[in-house]
Amino acid sequence: MRKLSSRIFTFAVLSTSIYVALKRSGTLETLKEDIETVFERDPAARSIPEVIFCYPGLHALWFHRVSHFLWERNFKFAGRLLSHISRFLTGIEMHPNAKIGRKFFIDHGMGIVIGETAEIGNNVTLYQGVTLGGTSLKKVKRHPTVGNNVVIGSGAKVLGALKIGDNSKIGSGSVVIRDVPRNSTVVGVPAKTIEKENTEKKLDLEHTKLPDVEGKVIRYLLHRIEELEKEISALKEGKPEAIDRERKKEAEELKKIEKYIKSYDIEGLE
Repeated sequence: MRKLSSRIFTFAVLSTSIYVALKRSGTLETLKEDIETVFERDPAARSIPEVIFCYPGLHALWFHRVSHFLWERNFKFAGRLLSHISRFLTGIEMHPNAKIGRKFFIDHGMGIVIGETAEIGNNVTLYQGVTLGGTSLKKVKRHPTVGNNVVIGSGAKVLGALKIGDNSKIGSGSVVIRDVPRNSTVVGVPAKTIEKENTEKKLDLEHTKLPDVEGKVIRYLLHRIEELEKEISALKEGKPEAIDRERKKEAEELKKIEKYIKSYDIEGLE
């Protein structure tokens, strides 16, 4: 009986000591914030136990916090080993040297890779298959720096020591190889900036609502080819009225194309 009482007392003291240490270090607040972030950004989250036990993105983040702590204190092998275990368990690879801010959220997460010198700001969301990769063999800053309030869609690849500006949105499947300005939307391979907003905006998870600018331009060009074919037919038949009518329509179509392109800031289509 005395042994049981002693064990209970020891367990209570140890638990209390751990709780006090975690609270003083701010770890408990961080864990609470991580769980709240899941509820904010995933409507499928129903309960705290479900979030704690069934969200690999959250597990990967918690593993990373510990492995990063070890890495910064020069326990590099231990940090690397822990990150490798995390990769095996969650399917998410995060180098222990990568720097990650507050309210970071990974949705599903399978196949995500975050490189050694990557830096991620606050309120960032990554979807499955995202790569923050390097493009240099030198031991220098070679991975992306992601700003605050950024959403990176599934399958997007952000490569090199570039910067993703605050409040930006990367379309699914895009390959980003140059800096992205603040408040921008980029899509394509390689990714092009198609939209800029001058005002600050909140985190936008509607990363599927992206305009198909190049597709619409191609449709305009096909329509113009059709009009030119009609004009050529009119020339062959010697119908001046039809020629004038087609040329007026062509001029109107060209104005529409120009107006549409100018409504977006499309790099590489000037």
